[in-house]
Amino acid sequence: MPFFHFARHPVRTSISFLKATCLVHLGLSHGYTISPAQGPSMLPTFTVDGDWILCDNTRRCGRGVGIGDLVVYRIPIFSNQWGVKRIIGMPGDYVSVGTPGDPGEELMIQIPQGHCWVSGDNLPASRDSRHFGPLPLALITGTTIAKVLPWNERKWMANGLQKVDQGL
Repeated sequence: MPFFHFARHPVRTSISFLKATCLVHLGLSHGYTISPAQGPSMLPTFTVDGDWILCDNTRRCGRGVGIGDLVVYRIPIFSNQWGVKRIIGMPGDYVSVGTPGDPGEELMIQIPQGHCWVSGDNLPASRDSRHFGPLPLALITGTTIAKVLPWNERKWMANGLQKVDQGL
């Protein structure tokens, strides 16, 4: 009998379906998404096999992000690829361009306005700002707020950096 109810009101049913489709589209494009994080660059935060992460897309274009946040971004040198890295520096900060422990001259740069510096947790295996320079905030599509799969490893993602109040 429920099927006949929908058949009697095809216009009303079509409008309800269209509303639901629009709400799902808005939620997935401007709200939250679940996507894989693969590769060794974020070990031990994420595994190589590919964890699934929950992303908050309301914080796109760098809105509300800060040092220590895990961001999802479009890789500048490969426009059709996405990356997940940790923000190390914000506009006006000074950062070291080299990899710690590598021989050679230590180079410090100041991050320009509208950019940030991103780095993987596993530096030797990470393709990050050391390779493509400061990341434009406009390429940030959201922040990682939770690890959802594998199920037994699910957790909220906290800022991995702690503020130091006093010097040594």
